Amino acid sequence: MNAEISSRRILILGASGLIGRFVTDDLRLRGFQAIGVARHFEPSQKIGASDVELPIMSMDAASLARLIREREIDVVVNCLGVLQDGPGSDTRAVHRDFVERLLAAIRDSGRAVRFVHISIPGTADDDRTAFSTTKREAERLIAASGIPYAILRPGFVVAPAAYGGSAMLRALAAFPLQLPGDESATPFQSVAVEDVSATIAWIATRDIGDPAANAVTWDLMQPQPITLGNVIDQFRWSLGTSRMPRITLPGFLLNLGAKSGDLANKLGWMPPMRSTAIAELRRGVTGDPASWMAATGIAPKTLAQAVGGHAATIQDKWFARLFLVKALVIASLAVFWIVSGFISLVISFAAAADILRAHGFPSWLVAPMTVITSLMDMSIGVLIAFRRTAAVGLIAGIVVALGYMVGAAILTPDLWIEPLGALVKTGPAIVLMFVALLTLDNR
Repeated sequence: MNAEISSRRILILGASGLIGRFVTDDLRLRGFQAIGVARHFEPSQKIGASDVELPIMSMDAASLARLIREREIDVVVNCLGVLQDGPGSDTRAVHRDFVERLLAAIRDSGRAVRFVHISIPGTADDDRTAFSTTKREAERLIAASGIPYAILRPGFVVAPAAYGGSAMLRALAAFPLQLPGDESATPFQSVAVEDVSATIAWIATRDIGDPAANAVTWDLMQPQPITLGNVIDQFRWSLGTSRMPRITLPGFLLNLGAKSGDLANKLGWMPPMRSTAIAELRRGVTGDPASWMAATGIAPKTLAQAVGGHAATIQDKWFARLFLVKALVIASLAVFWIVSGFISLVISFAAAADILRAHGFPSWLVAPMTVITSLMDMSIGVLIAFRRTAAVGLIAGIVVALGYMVGAAILTPDLWIEPLGALVKTGPAIVLMFVALLTLDNR
Protein backbone atom coordinates (compact mmCIF):
# COMPACT_ATOMS: atom_id res chain seq x y z
CA MET A 1 0.00 0.00 0.00
CA ASN A 2 2.82 2.44 0.82
CA ALA A 3 4.37 1.98 -2.61
CA GLU A 4 0.96 2.41 -4.20
CA ILE A 5 0.31 5.59 -2.24
CA SER A 6 3.71 7.12 -2.94
CA SER A 7 3.24 6.57 -6.67
CA ARG A 8 -0.08 8.43 -6.83
CA ARG A 9 0.28 12.05 -7.85
CA ILE A 10 -2.58 14.32 -6.77
CA LEU A 11 -3.20 17.83 -8.05
CA ILE A 12 -5.13 20.02 -5.60
CA LEU A 13 -6.61 23.18 -7.12
CA GLY A 14 -7.39 25.90 -4.60
CA ALA A 15 -4.67 24.77 -2.22
CA SER A 16 -4.61 28.06 -0.33
CA GLY A 17 -8.22 27.76 0.88
CA LEU A 18 -9.66 26.29 4.07
CA ILE A 19 -10.26 22.79 2.67
CA GLY A 20 -7.55 22.85 0.00
CA ARG A 21 -4.73 23.76 2.36
CA PHE A 22 -5.60 21.11 4.91
CA VAL A 23 -6.10 18.40 2.26
CA THR A 24 -2.79 19.22 0.58
CA ASP A 25 -0.83 18.99 3.82
CA ASP A 26 -2.69 15.91 5.04
CA LEU A 27 -2.22 13.95 1.81
CA ARG A 28 1.50 14.61 1.97
CA LEU A 29 1.60 13.27 5.52
CA ARG A 30 -0.17 10.15 4.25
CA GLY A 31 2.60 9.62 1.70
CA PHE A 32 0.98 10.92 -1.47
CA GLN A 33 2.76 13.21 -3.92
CA ALA A 34 0.40 16.15 -3.51
CA ILE A 35 0.90 19.20 -5.69
CA GLY A 36 -0.95 22.26 -4.42
CA VAL A 37 -1.90 24.94 -6.92
CA ALA A 38 -3.33 28.38 -6.13
CA ARG A 39 -3.31 31.83 -7.66
CA HIS A 40 -1.44 33.08 -4.62
CA PHE A 41 -0.01 31.56 -1.45
CA GLU A 42 0.69 33.57 1.65
CA PRO A 43 4.34 33.25 2.71
CA SER A 44 3.26 31.07 5.64
CA GLN A 45 1.39 28.68 3.30
CA LYS A 46 4.01 28.03 0.62
CA ILE A 47 5.96 25.10 2.02
CA GLY A 48 8.12 24.10 -0.93
CA ALA A 49 8.38 23.44 -4.64
CA SER A 50 5.21 21.32 -4.58
CA ASP A 51 3.16 24.45 -3.84
CA VAL A 52 2.80 26.16 -7.20
CA GLU A 53 1.43 29.63 -7.89
CA LEU A 54 -0.41 29.77 -11.21
CA PRO A 55 -3.09 32.06 -12.68
CA ILE A 56 -5.34 29.01 -12.63
CA MET A 57 -8.59 30.79 -13.52
CA SER A 58 -7.14 32.33 -16.65
CA MET A 59 -5.63 29.07 -17.96
CA ASP A 60 -7.31 27.52 -21.00
CA ALA A 61 -8.01 23.81 -21.46
CA ALA A 62 -4.75 23.25 -23.38
CA SER A 63 -2.68 24.81 -20.58
CA LEU A 64 -4.50 22.77 -17.94
CA ALA A 65 -4.00 19.58 -19.98
CA ARG A 66 -0.29 20.33 -20.24
CA LEU A 67 -0.09 20.83 -16.47
CA ILE A 68 -1.76 17.47 -15.85
CA ARG A 69 0.40 15.70 -18.43
CA GLU A 70 3.75 17.21 -17.43
CA ARG A 71 3.12 16.63 -13.73
CA GLU A 72 1.93 13.06 -14.46
CA ILE A 73 -1.23 13.58 -12.41
CA ASP A 74 -3.43 10.63 -11.40
CA VAL A 75 -6.09 12.47 -9.39
CA VAL A 76 -7.33 16.06 -9.74
CA VAL A 77 -9.07 17.57 -6.71
CA ASN A 78 -10.98 20.80 -7.34
CA CYS A 79 -11.44 22.87 -4.17
CA LEU A 80 -12.02 26.19 -5.94
CA GLY A 81 -15.07 28.24 -5.01
CA VAL A 82 -16.32 31.76 -4.36
CA LEU A 83 -19.36 32.81 -2.35
CA GLN A 84 -20.70 35.75 -4.31
CA ASP A 85 -20.09 37.83 -7.42
CA GLY A 86 -17.96 40.91 -6.88
CA PRO A 87 -14.64 42.50 -7.89
CA GLY A 88 -12.36 39.59 -8.76
CA SER A 89 -15.08 37.00 -7.98
CA ASP A 90 -17.38 35.49 -10.61
CA THR A 91 -19.41 32.49 -9.45
CA ARG A 92 -20.18 31.27 -12.96
CA ALA A 93 -16.58 31.61 -14.12
CA VAL A 94 -15.22 29.76 -11.09
CA HIS A 95 -17.87 27.10 -10.53
CA ARG A 96 -19.08 26.26 -14.03
CA ASP A 97 -16.86 27.63 -16.80
CA PHE A 98 -13.61 26.58 -15.14
CA VAL A 99 -14.94 23.07 -14.46
CA GLU A 100 -15.91 22.80 -18.12
CA ARG A 101 -12.34 23.68 -19.17
CA LEU A 102 -10.90 21.34 -16.57
CA LEU A 103 -12.98 18.39 -17.80
CA ALA A 104 -11.80 19.06 -21.35
CA ALA A 105 -8.22 19.23 -20.08
CA ILE A 106 -8.52 15.88 -18.32
CA ARG A 107 -9.88 14.28 -21.51
CA ASP A 108 -7.11 15.83 -23.62
CA SER A 109 -4.25 15.07 -21.20
CA GLY A 110 -3.74 11.54 -22.50
CA ARG A 111 -3.75 10.18 -18.94
CA ALA A 112 -6.21 8.10 -16.92
CA VAL A 113 -7.26 10.69 -14.35
CA ARG A 114 -9.90 10.56 -11.67
CA PHE A 115 -11.65 13.85 -10.87
CA VAL A 116 -12.68 14.72 -7.31
CA HIS A 117 -14.91 17.78 -7.06
CA ILE A 118 -15.87 19.63 -3.88
CA SER A 119 -19.48 20.80 -4.16
CA ILE A 120 -22.29 21.69 -1.75
CA PRO A 121 -25.13 19.70 -0.13
CA GLY A 122 -28.75 20.06 -1.13
CA THR A 123 -30.85 19.63 -4.25
CA ALA A 124 -31.40 21.76 -7.32
CA ASP A 125 -34.96 22.49 -6.24
CA ASP A 126 -33.63 24.40 -3.22
CA ASP A 127 -30.95 26.37 -5.11
CA ARG A 128 -31.75 30.08 -4.96
CA THR A 129 -28.41 31.86 -5.27
CA ALA A 130 -25.82 32.18 -8.03
CA PHE A 131 -23.45 30.33 -5.70
CA SER A 132 -25.63 27.22 -5.45
CA THR A 133 -27.00 27.19 -9.01
CA THR A 134 -23.54 27.40 -10.60
CA LYS A 135 -22.26 24.70 -8.26
CA ARG A 136 -25.12 22.47 -9.41
CA GLU A 137 -24.43 23.24 -13.07
CA ALA A 138 -20.87 22.03 -12.55
CA GLU A 139 -22.18 18.78 -11.07
CA ARG A 140 -24.28 18.16 -14.17
CA LEU A 141 -21.30 18.78 -16.45
CA ILE A 142 -19.19 16.35 -14.45
CA ALA A 143 -21.86 13.64 -14.46
CA ALA A 144 -22.21 13.89 -18.25
CA SER A 145 -18.45 13.99 -18.95
CA GLY A 146 -17.75 10.25 -18.93
CA ILE A 147 -14.67 10.88 -16.80
CA PRO A 148 -14.19 8.82 -13.60
CA TYR A 149 -15.38 11.20 -10.90
CA ALA A 150 -16.41 11.62 -7.29
CA ILE A 151 -18.52 14.60 -6.27
CA LEU A 152 -18.13 15.33 -2.57
CA ARG A 153 -20.74 17.47 -0.80
CA PRO A 154 -19.34 18.34 2.61
CA GLY A 155 -21.58 19.84 5.26
CA PHE A 156 -20.39 22.71 7.46
CA VAL A 157 -16.65 22.08 7.57
CA VAL A 158 -14.97 22.25 10.97
CA ALA A 159 -11.23 22.78 10.63
CA PRO A 160 -8.34 23.95 12.83
CA ALA A 161 -8.21 27.08 10.67
CA ALA A 162 -11.11 29.50 10.33
CA TYR A 163 -12.18 31.42 7.26
CA GLY A 164 -15.42 32.98 6.04
CA GLY A 165 -18.50 31.42 7.58
CA SER A 166 -16.58 29.25 10.03
CA ALA A 167 -14.79 32.35 11.32
CA MET A 168 -18.10 34.21 11.69
CA LEU A 169 -19.65 31.41 13.78
CA ARG A 170 -16.62 31.40 16.06
CA ALA A 171 -16.96 35.16 16.41
CA LEU A 172 -20.64 34.88 17.32
CA ALA A 173 -19.71 32.29 19.93
CA ALA A 174 -17.17 34.67 21.47
CA PHE A 175 -19.75 37.40 22.10
CA PRO A 176 -23.00 37.41 24.12
CA LEU A 177 -25.07 37.20 20.96
CA GLN A 178 -27.77 34.74 19.96
CA LEU A 179 -29.20 34.29 16.47
CA PRO A 180 -32.97 34.66 16.02
CA GLY A 181 -35.00 31.55 16.76
CA ASP A 182 -35.67 30.55 13.14
CA GLU A 183 -32.02 30.81 12.17
CA SER A 184 -30.84 28.99 15.32
CA ALA A 185 -33.18 26.09 14.52
CA THR A 186 -31.90 25.69 10.95
CA PRO A 187 -30.52 22.17 10.27
CA PHE A 188 -26.75 22.46 10.01
CA GLN A 189 -24.97 19.11 9.78
CA SER A 190 -21.21 19.34 10.10
CA VAL A 191 -18.14 17.41 8.97
CA ALA A 192 -14.57 17.46 10.24
CA VAL A 193 -12.07 18.51 7.60
CA GLU A 194 -10.06 15.41 8.55
CA ASP A 195 -12.94 13.25 7.26
CA VAL A 196 -12.99 15.17 3.97
CA SER A 197 -9.27 14.57 3.53
CA ALA A 198 -9.59 10.90 4.55
CA THR A 199 -12.25 10.47 1.86
CA ILE A 200 -10.03 11.95 -0.83
CA ALA A 201 -7.16 9.74 0.32
CA TRP A 202 -9.43 6.67 0.13
CA ILE A 203 -10.53 7.60 -3.40
CA ALA A 204 -6.93 8.19 -4.46
CA THR A 205 -5.97 4.62 -3.55
CA ARG A 206 -8.69 3.09 -5.75
CA ASP A 207 -7.84 1.80 -9.18
CA ILE A 208 -9.20 3.93 -12.00
CA GLY A 209 -11.69 1.22 -12.93
CA ASP A 210 -12.96 0.58 -9.40
CA PRO A 211 -16.74 1.22 -9.53
CA ALA A 212 -16.83 1.91 -5.78
CA ALA A 213 -15.11 5.26 -6.40
CA ASN A 214 -16.36 6.13 -9.87
CA ALA A 215 -19.45 8.18 -10.74
CA VAL A 216 -20.29 8.67 -7.05
CA THR A 217 -21.91 11.66 -5.36
CA TRP A 218 -21.61 11.61 -1.59
CA ASP A 219 -22.86 13.82 1.24
CA LEU A 220 -20.01 14.18 3.74
CA MET A 221 -21.40 15.01 7.18
CA GLN A 222 -22.23 13.51 10.53
CA PRO A 223 -25.47 11.49 10.40
CA GLN A 224 -26.79 12.93 13.67
CA PRO A 225 -29.12 15.91 13.06
CA ILE A 226 -27.91 19.18 14.56
CA THR A 227 -28.86 22.83 14.17
CA LEU A 228 -26.97 26.04 13.59
CA GLY A 229 -27.61 26.92 17.23
CA ASN A 230 -25.96 23.64 18.27
CA VAL A 231 -22.89 24.51 16.21
CA ILE A 232 -22.49 27.91 17.86
CA ASP A 233 -23.10 26.39 21.31
CA GLN A 234 -20.32 23.87 20.70
CA PHE A 235 -17.91 26.66 19.81
CA ARG A 236 -19.01 28.45 23.00
CA TRP A 237 -17.94 25.45 25.06
CA SER A 238 -14.59 25.46 23.29
CA LEU A 239 -14.07 29.21 23.84
CA GLY A 240 -15.28 29.14 27.44
CA THR A 241 -18.22 31.49 26.85
CA SER A 242 -21.08 29.02 27.30
CA ARG A 243 -22.25 30.66 30.55
CA MET A 244 -22.15 34.18 29.17
CA PRO A 245 -25.57 35.92 29.11
CA ARG A 246 -26.86 36.34 25.57
CA ILE A 247 -28.83 38.92 23.63
CA THR A 248 -30.98 37.61 20.79
CA LEU A 249 -30.38 39.54 17.60
CA PRO A 250 -33.49 40.78 15.79
CA GLY A 251 -33.87 39.34 12.30
CA PHE A 252 -33.62 42.71 10.58
CA LEU A 253 -30.04 43.09 11.86
CA LEU A 254 -29.02 40.02 9.89
CA ASN A 255 -30.52 41.53 6.75
CA LEU A 256 -28.84 44.86 7.49
CA GLY A 257 -25.52 43.09 8.07
CA ALA A 258 -25.93 41.27 4.76
CA LYS A 259 -26.55 44.54 2.90
CA SER A 260 -23.51 46.09 4.58
CA GLY A 261 -21.49 43.03 3.59
CA ASP A 262 -22.67 43.40 -0.02
CA LEU A 263 -21.45 47.01 0.00
CA ALA A 264 -18.09 45.95 1.41
CA ASN A 265 -17.94 43.25 -1.27
CA LYS A 266 -18.21 45.93 -3.98
CA LEU A 267 -15.14 47.56 -2.41
CA GLY A 268 -13.15 44.36 -2.80
CA TRP A 269 -13.61 42.93 0.70
CA MET A 270 -14.98 39.42 1.21
CA PRO A 271 -16.94 39.55 4.47
CA PRO A 272 -18.64 36.29 5.50
CA MET A 273 -21.94 38.07 6.13
CA ARG A 274 -23.36 38.80 2.67
CA SER A 275 -26.72 38.22 1.04
CA THR A 276 -25.63 34.86 -0.34
CA ALA A 277 -24.29 33.72 3.02
CA ILE A 278 -27.52 34.59 4.82
CA ALA A 279 -29.62 32.92 2.11
CA GLU A 280 -27.53 29.73 2.30
CA LEU A 281 -27.57 29.84 6.10
CA ARG A 282 -31.36 30.01 6.17
CA ARG A 283 -31.53 27.18 3.65
CA GLY A 284 -29.59 24.98 6.05
CA VAL A 285 -27.13 22.13 5.59
CA THR A 286 -28.61 18.64 5.37
CA GLY A 287 -27.89 15.41 3.54
CA ASP A 288 -27.65 11.65 3.80
CA PRO A 289 -24.12 10.36 4.43
CA ALA A 290 -25.10 6.67 4.48
CA SER A 291 -23.72 5.78 1.04
CA TRP A 292 -20.45 7.56 1.76
CA MET A 293 -20.02 5.82 5.11
CA ALA A 294 -20.87 2.41 3.64
CA ALA A 295 -18.49 2.73 0.69
CA THR A 296 -15.46 4.09 2.56
CA GLY A 297 -15.98 2.67 6.04
CA ILE A 298 -15.38 6.14 7.49
CA ALA A 299 -17.22 6.87 10.73
CA PRO A 300 -17.51 10.67 10.61
CA LYS A 301 -16.64 12.67 13.66
CA THR A 302 -19.47 14.38 15.45
CA LEU A 303 -19.43 18.14 15.94
CA ALA A 304 -18.39 17.68 19.57
CA GLN A 305 -15.47 15.48 18.51
CA ALA A 306 -14.40 17.86 15.73
CA VAL A 307 -14.49 20.96 17.90
CA GLY A 308 -13.48 19.26 21.12
CA GLY A 309 -10.47 17.77 19.39
CA HIS A 310 -9.00 21.27 19.10
CA ALA A 311 -9.23 22.99 22.50
CA ALA A 312 -9.31 26.75 22.09
CA THR A 313 -5.92 28.34 22.56
CA ILE A 314 -5.30 31.99 23.33
CA GLN A 315 -4.82 32.72 19.61
CA ASP A 316 -8.20 31.10 18.90
CA LYS A 317 -9.85 33.31 21.51
CA TRP A 318 -8.18 36.49 20.27
CA PHE A 319 -9.13 35.71 16.68
CA ALA A 320 -12.77 35.03 17.57
CA ARG A 321 -13.04 38.27 19.54
CA LEU A 322 -11.31 40.40 16.93
CA PHE A 323 -12.91 38.96 13.79
CA LEU A 324 -16.08 41.07 13.88
CA VAL A 325 -14.26 44.04 15.42
CA LYS A 326 -11.87 44.11 12.47
CA ALA A 327 -14.65 45.20 10.12
CA LEU A 328 -15.68 47.93 12.58
CA VAL A 329 -12.09 49.16 12.83
CA ILE A 330 -11.61 49.38 9.06
CA ALA A 331 -14.98 51.08 8.52
CA SER A 332 -14.46 53.59 11.35
CA LEU A 333 -10.99 54.55 10.11
CA ALA A 334 -12.23 55.07 6.55
CA VAL A 335 -15.12 57.21 7.79
CA PHE A 336 -12.84 59.10 10.20
CA TRP A 337 -10.43 60.22 7.47
CA ILE A 338 -13.09 60.99 4.86
CA VAL A 339 -15.35 62.92 7.24
CA SER A 340 -12.54 64.87 8.91
CA GLY A 341 -11.22 65.95 5.50
CA PHE A 342 -14.72 66.83 4.29
CA ILE A 343 -15.41 68.95 7.38
CA SER A 344 -12.20 70.90 6.93
CA LEU A 345 -12.77 71.39 3.22
CA VAL A 346 -16.48 72.22 3.18
CA ILE A 347 -18.11 72.83 6.55
CA SER A 348 -15.32 74.44 8.58
CA PHE A 349 -12.99 75.71 5.89
CA ALA A 350 -12.85 79.22 7.32
CA ALA A 351 -12.13 77.97 10.84
CA ALA A 352 -9.39 75.64 9.60
CA ALA A 353 -7.84 78.45 7.60
CA ASP A 354 -8.00 80.78 10.62
CA ILE A 355 -5.95 78.31 12.66
CA LEU A 356 -3.14 78.44 10.12
CA ARG A 357 -3.45 82.20 9.76
CA ALA A 358 -3.30 82.69 13.54
CA HIS A 359 -0.01 80.80 13.69
CA GLY A 360 1.79 82.99 11.19
CA PHE A 361 1.26 81.13 7.93
CA PRO A 362 1.56 83.43 4.89
CA SER A 363 -1.89 84.45 3.71
CA TRP A 364 -1.21 83.18 0.17
CA LEU A 365 -0.42 79.73 1.58
CA VAL A 366 -3.38 79.35 3.96
CA ALA A 367 -6.09 78.38 1.47
CA PRO A 368 -3.95 75.99 -0.64
CA MET A 369 -2.61 74.30 2.50
CA THR A 370 -6.11 73.81 3.88
CA VAL A 371 -7.35 72.36 0.62
CA ILE A 372 -4.34 70.07 0.19
CA THR A 373 -4.46 68.64 3.71
CA SER A 374 -8.24 68.15 3.50
CA LEU A 375 -8.03 66.32 0.18
CA MET A 376 -5.13 64.26 1.51
CA ASP A 377 -7.21 63.17 4.51
CA MET A 378 -10.14 62.22 2.29
CA SER A 379 -7.85 60.32 -0.08
CA ILE A 380 -6.46 58.28 2.82
CA GLY A 381 -10.01 57.36 3.85
CA VAL A 382 -10.88 56.25 0.31
CA LEU A 383 -7.69 54.17 0.11
CA ILE A 384 -8.55 52.43 3.38
CA ALA A 385 -12.11 51.72 2.20
CA PHE A 386 -10.97 49.62 -0.78
CA ARG A 387 -9.44 46.22 0.04
CA ARG A 388 -6.81 46.39 -2.68
CA THR A 389 -5.42 49.71 -1.39
CA ALA A 390 -6.22 49.39 2.32
CA ALA A 391 -2.64 48.63 3.36
CA VAL A 392 -1.34 51.66 1.43
CA GLY A 393 -4.03 53.84 3.00
CA LEU A 394 -3.25 52.67 6.53
CA ILE A 395 0.49 53.23 6.09
CA ALA A 396 -0.20 56.66 4.59
CA GLY A 397 -2.54 57.45 7.48
CA ILE A 398 0.12 56.55 10.03
CA VAL A 399 2.76 58.63 8.26
CA VAL A 400 0.46 61.65 7.80
CA ALA A 401 -0.78 61.51 11.41
CA LEU A 402 2.79 61.39 12.67
CA GLY A 403 3.58 64.30 10.35
CA TYR A 404 0.72 66.31 11.81
CA MET A 405 2.00 65.62 15.33
CA VAL A 406 5.59 66.57 14.53
CA GLY A 407 4.53 69.61 12.50
CA ALA A 408 2.26 70.80 15.29
CA ALA A 409 5.05 70.37 17.84
CA ILE A 410 7.28 72.64 15.74
CA LEU A 411 4.85 75.18 14.29
CA THR A 412 1.87 75.23 16.64
CA PRO A 413 2.94 73.75 20.01
CA ASP A 414 0.00 75.41 21.80
CA LEU A 415 -2.37 72.99 20.04
CA TRP A 416 -1.00 70.23 22.27
CA ILE A 417 -2.67 71.82 25.27
CA GLU A 418 -5.92 72.62 23.44
CA PRO A 419 -8.83 71.78 25.82
CA LEU A 420 -10.35 69.03 23.62
CA GLY A 421 -6.98 67.37 23.12
CA ALA A 422 -7.30 66.94 19.36
CA LEU A 423 -3.59 66.25 18.83
CA VAL A 424 -3.30 64.05 21.91
CA LYS A 425 -6.07 61.84 20.51
CA THR A 426 -4.06 61.35 17.32
CA GLY A 427 -1.79 58.91 19.17
CA PRO A 428 -4.52 56.29 19.80
CA ALA A 429 -5.70 56.75 16.19
CA ILE A 430 -2.21 55.81 14.98
CA VAL A 431 -2.23 52.73 17.20
CA LEU A 432 -5.65 51.72 15.81
CA MET A 433 -4.36 52.06 12.24
CA PHE A 434 -1.38 49.91 13.17
CA VAL A 435 -3.72 47.24 14.59
CA ALA A 436 -5.82 47.34 11.40
CA LEU A 437 -2.68 46.91 9.31
CA LEU A 438 -1.61 43.87 11.32
CA THR A 439 -5.01 42.17 10.98
CA LEU A 440 -5.54 42.70 7.23
CA ASP A 441 -4.68 39.11 6.33
CA ASN A 442 -7.59 36.76 5.69
CA ARG A 443 -5.66 33.50 5.46
